Amino acid sequence: MDTKTEGLFHYRTLSDKERKNLAILELIRKKSPLSRTEISRLTDINIVSISNYIKDYIDKNIVLETGCDVSSGGRRPELVELNTKGVFVIGLDIGPSKIIAILADLTINILAKTESPAPTGAEEPITNKVIGLIQELIKKLNVDVSKIKAIGIGSSGTPIRLMDTRSAVQKNFGVNTFIGSDAACAAFGEKKLNPQADVEDLLYMYSDVGCGIIVRGDIYFGAGGNAGETKISREHVSKEEEVVLFKGTQYLRPWGEDLGITQMAKREIEKGVGTKIVTCAKGNTKNITTDVVVEAAIQDDDVAVDIIRNAGMNLGIRIAYLVNLFNPEVVVIGGGVEKAREIILDPIRKTVKKLAFSEQANIVKIIPGAMGENSVSLGAASLAIREVFLKA
Repeated sequence: MDTKTEGLFHYRTLSDKERKNLAILELIRKKSPLSRTEISRLTDINIVSISNYIKDYIDKNIVLETGCDVSSGGRRPELVELNTKGVFVIGLDIGPSKIIAILADLTINILAKTESPAPTGAEEPITNKVIGLIQELIKKLNVDVSKIKAIGIGSSGTPIRLMDTRSAVQKNFGVNTFIGSDAACAAFGEKKLNPQADVEDLLYMYSDVGCGIIVRGDIYFGAGGNAGETKISREHVSKEEEVVLFKGTQYLRPWGEDLGITQMAKREIEKGVGTKIVTCAKGNTKNITTDVVVEAAIQDDDVAVDIIRNAGMNLGIRIAYLVNLFNPEVVVIGGGVEKAREIILDPIRKTVKKLAFSEQANIVKIIPGAMGENSVSLGAASLAIREVFLKA
């Protein structure tokens, strides 16, 4: 079902031309330089059609000819590659505490990056900050705005809440601008850039923020672009109803962006428990973050290790349900908690092994994300490139 909401990254039925555009240009992105003959062989599209498509891409400045391949007899075949110096995209991660903006070429290579604390409250300050960061990127590389062909935004919370920001960015720069959930963007970025995640069916767990879903090689957004919420909402639940509705369903309750790690650490310290977390926080509990607890855990602090493992077990329960439901090949752990590596991955894997059905559990691999803090912005840029390729 196609959504009619303009500007949302969303699933739609592709035309024959769009499917071929995506197949050809993605192949060139991954394996260039390539000859037209190689492209024809690898895509199973006849050479005449390939030649016509490539000519069109060259005319639109998306693809460049880059010399000749070694000949096996006769005329040497000309090689083509993406135009990495004449076509660009921008990817943004609008998170709850920070905004990251990157400018990338068509191979998803970051050419410039900037970031800023995220304004709180109303949408207008966020819009102004985003526009300012984009202007900063353009100034850094002295890029002509006409060479920026798409802008992608990954949003924490529901993308709908920042639709005015998307519209303002598109109007300000005259560039097609799209928005989607942070988890969906991160999932797509991992698939495109992490060789271990380049599979047909994948889940990306963005800590407790949400889940990005790849089905049959393509991102799944849902009817309204909000697919992937892994917890139940308390938005319309009274305190009296909580007692009844949430009893026995604690594995579905929201834990927060860091799986409750920060709060658990502060509670332990308030009890007077000795822990390296205090030292890593430089003696001030206000400095305690997920990274601080992870740092203490890596130093073999028992309290920090227990907190991380408990968070991993809780996340593993959620993942086990999703593994049963989607039967993915890979689950990627991201959102920052993956920095704890085996301290959190081990309890996640053990919990999934115990609670998922054997057939699904024996297939799935659970791995840490490879993109770090750039996962959402790179994913948003990757989805922007997809839009450029589809319309080529």
